[in-house]
Amino acid sequence: MASELEPEVQAIDRSLLECSAEETAGKWLQATDLTREVYQHLAHYVPKIYCRGPNPFPQKEDMLAQHLLLGPMEWYLCGEDPAFGFPKLEQANKPSHLCGRVFKVGEPTYSCRDCAVDPTCVLCMECFLGSIHRDHRYRMTTSGGGGFCDCGDTEAWKEGPYCQKHELNTSEIEEEEDPLVHLSEDVIARTYNIFAIMFRYAVEILTWEKESELPADLEMVEKSDTYYCMLFNDEVHTYEQVIYTLQKAVNCTQKEAIGFATTVDRDGRRSVRYGDFQHCEQAKSVIVRNTSRQTKPLKVQVMHSSIVAHQNFGLKLLSWLGSIIGYSDGLRRILCQVGLQEGPDGENSSLVDRLMLNDSKLWKGARSVYHQLFMSSLLMDLKYKKLFAVRFAKNYERLQSDYVTDDHDREFSIADLSVQIFTVPSLARMLITEENLMTIIIKTFMDHLRHRDAQGRFQFERYTALQAFKFRRVQSLILDLKYVLISKPTEWSDDLRQKFLEGFDAFLELLKCMQGMDPITRQVGQHIEMEPEWEAAFTLQMKLTHVISMMQDWCALDEKVLIEAYKKCLAVLMQCHGGFTDGEQPITLSICGHSVETIRYCVSQEKVSIHLPVSRLLAGLHVLLSKSEVAYKFPELLPLSELSPPMLIEHPLRCLVLCAQVHAGMWRRNGFSLVNQIYYYHNVKCRREMFDKDIVMLQTGVSMMDPNHFLMIMLSRFELYQIFSTPDYGKRFSSEITHKDVVQQNNTLIEEMLYLIIMLVGERFSPGVGQVNATDEIKREIIHQLSIKPMAHSELVKSLPEDENKETGMESVIEAVAHFKKPGLTGRGMYELKPECAKEFNLYFYHFSRAEQSKAEEAQRKLKRQNREDTALPPPVLPPFCPLFASLVNILQSDVMLCIMRTILQWAVEHNGYAWSESMLQRVLHLIGMALQEEKQHLDSVTEEHVVTFTFTQKISKPGETPNNSPSILAMLETLQNAPYLDVHKDMIRWILKTFNAIKKMRESSSTSPVAETEGTIMEESSRDKDKAERKRKAEIARLRREKIMAQMSEMQRHFIDENKELFQQTLELDASASAVLDNSPMVSDTTLTALGPAQTQVPEQRQFVTCILCQEEQEVKVESKAMVLAAFVQRSTVLSKNRSKFIQDPEKYDPLFMHPDLSCGTHTGSCGHIMHAHCWQRYFDSVQAKEQRRQQRLRLHTSYDVENGEFLCPLCECLSNTVIPLLLPPRNIFNRYCFFKEFRKYR
Repeated sequence: MASELEPEVQAIDRSLLECSAEETAGKWLQATDLTREVYQHLAHYVPKIYCRGPNPFPQKEDMLAQHLLLGPMEWYLCGEDPAFGFPKLEQANKPSHLCGRVFKVGEPTYSCRDCAVDPTCVLCMECFLGSIHRDHRYRMTTSGGGGFCDCGDTEAWKEGPYCQKHELNTSEIEEEEDPLVHLSEDVIARTYNIFAIMFRYAVEILTWEKESELPADLEMVEKSDTYYCMLFNDEVHTYEQVIYTLQKAVNCTQKEAIGFATTVDRDGRRSVRYGDFQHCEQAKSVIVRNTSRQTKPLKVQVMHSSIVAHQNFGLKLLSWLGSIIGYSDGLRRILCQVGLQEGPDGENSSLVDRLMLNDSKLWKGARSVYHQLFMSSLLMDLKYKKLFAVRFAKNYERLQSDYVTDDHDREFSIADLSVQIFTVPSLARMLITEENLMTIIIKTFMDHLRHRDAQGRFQFERYTALQAFKFRRVQSLILDLKYVLISKPTEWSDDLRQKFLEGFDAFLELLKCMQGMDPITRQVGQHIEMEPEWEAAFTLQMKLTHVISMMQDWCALDEKVLIEAYKKCLAVLMQCHGGFTDGEQPITLSICGHSVETIRYCVSQEKVSIHLPVSRLLAGLHVLLSKSEVAYKFPELLPLSELSPPMLIEHPLRCLVLCAQVHAGMWRRNGFSLVNQIYYYHNVKCRREMFDKDIVMLQTGVSMMDPNHFLMIMLSRFELYQIFSTPDYGKRFSSEITHKDVVQQNNTLIEEMLYLIIMLVGERFSPGVGQVNATDEIKREIIHQLSIKPMAHSELVKSLPEDENKETGMESVIEAVAHFKKPGLTGRGMYELKPECAKEFNLYFYHFSRAEQSKAEEAQRKLKRQNREDTALPPPVLPPFCPLFASLVNILQSDVMLCIMRTILQWAVEHNGYAWSESMLQRVLHLIGMALQEEKQHLDSVTEEHVVTFTFTQKISKPGETPNNSPSILAMLETLQNAPYLDVHKDMIRWILKTFNAIKKMRESSSTSPVAETEGTIMEESSRDKDKAERKRKAEIARLRREKIMAQMSEMQRHFIDENKELFQQTLELDASASAVLDNSPMVSDTTLTALGPAQTQVPEQRQFVTCILCQEEQEVKVESKAMVLAAFVQRSTVLSKNRSKFIQDPEKYDPLFMHPDLSCGTHTGSCGHIMHAHCWQRYFDSVQAKEQRRQQRLRLHTSYDVENGEFLCPLCECLSNTVIPLLLPPRNIFNRYCFFKEFRKYR
C-alpha cells in the first residue's frame, strides 16, 4: 500500500514545498485575529503532512513540518530570518547559571557524598569533571531518565555549587534580574502571542477525547474516511500476549508484530491498522476479545487520521517550544507566564494544570515530551518554579490518586516531578507553611489505605490483588514525605512551627493506625494452616523508618516544637492504650517484702503485636528531651508527672517477651511468618525504630519507677514469677520428668530475661541515654562487628544502619578502631580490630544475633589464649548515664535482682537438684561484673561532699534473709570457683572476686562508707597466693584420686586371680606394658558391670529422646514410635585395599557385604547425624526430585549432587547424602522386650 501512495505523496510534497514561511509569517503579522488565522493554517496543512498512510515517514514529516508549520512561527517570532534572529537573541541573553541538562536513560550521574544536601542532588559528567567534587567522596549511578543536572543550584550543595563552566556566569549576577529586559517589546509581544496560541493548541489536541471529531476550529471542509486502529501500552500484558494478539487481529507476520509491540512499549501507542472505520473496528474487536479473558483488555481506539495527525504535530510542537526557549531566558519566562496564566474557568484552568490533571489519560510518549518541557521551562526559572510548586501542591491529592489508579510506572507520571520540587529546601518550607504540604501528603496516603479492623488499625490480611497493587503504588507518597523532610530547617518561624505540628498530628494519626496492627495469638495443639500476611505491615514500617527518624530530627531542632510534639505523642499513646488492662484482672505481686499491683497478662495466651510505632516515637522524643537538656531547662512545661511508667513499659515488654518465647520454641506452630517478623524486628533495616526503641522505652520506664516493681512485672510477663517467688519451686519443678520441654523453655526464658536486664543497664550508647555522641555509637557498632571476624568494607557497611542520605558514618571513625589489611591472593582487603579496642568488647552486645554472639565469644577467647591471658570476658567499662536515666543502675542492687541472682547461684551450687543451665549462670556472672564495674566507677568519680549510694559489694556479702538462711552471693561464688563442673567460668569468677577485693580496698582507703566483713578467708589472701593455693589443692585432690583408683584395681586383680587360678597361670606371660596401661586406666564401679548372654540380668532401659529436623517434633525412640532415620552417604572405599587394580565386572550383582580375601574394595558409610522421621524424609526427597525436574526444564544448570542417582543434601547441614539409616533401639533394649513378651506368653 505504501508504494501505491508514493506518487500521490510526492505530488503533494511538491505543492507544499512551494509555500513560503516568510509570506505566511507576514500574513500573520497583518492579521486582526491571529488565533483564527493560525488555526486555519494548521487545519489545512497538518493533515497533509502527517498520517498519510499506514506507516509514518518521520524524516519527510519533520522536514515538511519545519517548512510549513514551524518555519512561519519562527519568522513571526523573530520578525526576520530565524537564521539571523535566534543568534541575536542568544547573544543578547545572559546565560543561566543553572546547567539543567535533562538526563537520558542509562546516562551516568554523580553525587558528592560530602557536599550534596541529599542523595537526589546530582551532576552530569561534564559538570562533575569540572567541579571540586571530583576530589571528594562521591557516588556514581545511572539515571533512569527524567532528572536533570543540579549544577548551579546553591540550595543543592553545601559547597562548590558551580563547575568551571557555569562559574563564569555568576560573576556579574549580583541579584536576580528580569530576563525580559534583554528582549525588545515587539519580540516580547510576538512571542507571547505565538506561544499562547501554540501552547493552547498543543494542550487542547493532546487532551482531546473524541475519536472521530476534531475541535471546531480545526475541522476540515473535506474530511476523508481514513482511520487508524491505535493500540496503547499498559503494564499488565506481556510482550508475548501482545505479539500473539496482533498476529491474529491484523494478519501480520511475527516480525511485524514484534515491531508493533516494541514501538507501543517505547512510545506508548502505535497504529496497527489503517483504513476505513469498519476495517479498523474489526481489528479492535479481535484485540479486545483476545486480551480480556484473564485481565482487563488492551486499550484500543479507532481514531480518525486527522486527529492522529494533529496529536503527532502537538508533540512536535512541545518539543519545538522546549528547543526555542533555550535561545533566551526571556523566551523561557514568557512560556512560563503563558503556561501558568489562569484561563476563563478559574482555578485549575491554566494550561499547565490541564496537562497535569490529564496526565493519566495521556500515552507514554506524550507524557515524556511535556514532562521534559516542564523541566526545561518551569523548573529552570526560579520565579516560576515557586509558582509551579504551589500549583503542584494544590493538585497533589488529585495527581496521586490518578497515579495510584494508573498502571504506568512512576517515572512516566507527573507525580514523579515531586522529587524536583520537594527536595529544594526553600520550596519545601514554603509549601509546608503556605500549603500545609505535610498534612496533605499524609492524609492522601491514609485515604488510600481504607482497609481497617474494628479498632481502626490497618488490616492487610486477605488483601486482594488489586488492593496489593494499590498498596505498592501508594508507597511512593512516603517517599515524597521523606523528600519534604530531608533538609532540616536552620531557622523556625511561628508559621513553620504551627504547620509542622499540624503535619505531626496527621503523622501521629497514621502511626495510631499502625499501633498494634497484625496482632498474633500463640497457636496451641495444631500447626497453623495458612501463613498470615505479614510482609505488607513490615514494608510499611521499613518505608517509614527514615521518615520517623527525620521527624525526630526536626523536633530536636526547636525546643518549643519538641515539647509540643512530646505532649501530642503522649496523648495519642494514652488514647491507644487507655486502660491498657485489656480486660484482665488486677493482681498483686510480692517478692522480698516488695509489692506491686499490675494485671494478669500472658503473652503466650493473649493477642500481641510487634508493631508499636507510637510507643517507639515517644521513646525517641524522650531521649531528645535528655539530649537537648529540655527536660532540665523546662520541667514545668513537660507532663512528666502525668507519665505512668507501667503503661509506658507494658507493650514494648510484651513484644520483647514474644521474642524470648519464640527463641524458647513456644511459638513453633505459628509457622515461618512469625519467625520472619522476629528476624526483621532485629534486622539492621528496621531495628533502629523497632527493637532499639523498645529497649529505650523500657529504660525510660525503669528510670521513673522502683526497680523492684519493674522486675516483678517483668517476671510476671516472662511467666517466671512463680519460680522466683516460691522457695524451692525450682527443685520441685525440675523433679517432674514429664515437663522436660517446659523446663527447657523456662531455662531459655530465664536466660532471655537476664539478657534483657543486661541490655537495659548496658546499652547506653545512644546520645541522650548515655553521655556519648553519635561517633561513639558508630565506633561501638564497628568494634563489635570486627570482634566476630575481620571484614571487608562492603561487608562492614551492610552490617551498619544507614541514615536518610544512605550514609553509615563508618569512614569518619574506622581508622580509630581498625587496621586495614591490604588484599592478598584473595583480592579482598580486610579491616581488623585494633588490639587496644578489644577491652570495649561486650559479650552481650544487643545487636548480636545468636550465631554472631557465639562466634564473637569464641574469637575473643581464642585471642586471649593466644596472648596467654585468662579467658574471662568481663563487661566493659561503660559511659555514665544522662541524668534523666541515672537511676537505671539501681536495678543491679535492687532486692529482687539480688534474689534472682542468689536463686540461680543456689541452683548452680546444688546442681543436681535443680534444672538450670550454664548460659543462665554466665549471664548472672556478667550482671555481677557490671554491678562491680558500676560501683568502681562511682567510687572513682565521687567527691568529698557526696556519698556513694551504690553499695552492691555490701549487699552481696550479706547472707540471704529467706527462712533457710541461704549463704551470701559472695560465699556461693567462692564455692562455685572450686566446682569441677564449671571450669569454663572459673576465670570469670576469679575476676569477680579480684574486682570485689579491689573495691573493698578502695572503700577502706577512701572511708566513703563502712564495708561489711566478708565470709570466709578468700578475700584476705592476695590474688597470687590464692592462685597458688588453688593449684596446690587441685594437685592434692588428683594424687588422692589416683591412689584410690590404683588400690581399687589392685583389689580387683587379686580377686580375679583367686577365682581363676588356672586361667591366670596360662596368661602369666602378658607383656608388662599392657599391665601398666591397665594400671593407669580409669576404674569402673562393680555396680555398672553387667554379664551378657541369653540368661543375662535385665537392666533399666535408658530413655532416648530425639527431634526431627524437618517437623521439629520431639519423640522417644521406641519400637512402636514412628520410624526415624539418619541421612547417610554410602560409597566404595579402597582405604584398606590390597588390590586396588581389581575391576568389578558386574557391579549390579556384586554383594558389598561379602568381602574377598584380597580386600579389593569395601563399603564406607558416613552420616552427619541429623535425624528425621522416615515419612518426613520421604516427602522432602520427593520435593527435591520434583524441583529437579522443574529446574531442568527452566535452567538446565549443574548442581553439586545427582538426584537421578538418589543423591540429596541433608536438609539441615547440606551434607551430601544418598541413603538413610534407620535409628534402632540398642540390642539390650530389644532383648529385654523379647524376654518380657516371652514371659508374658508363658503365663497366658
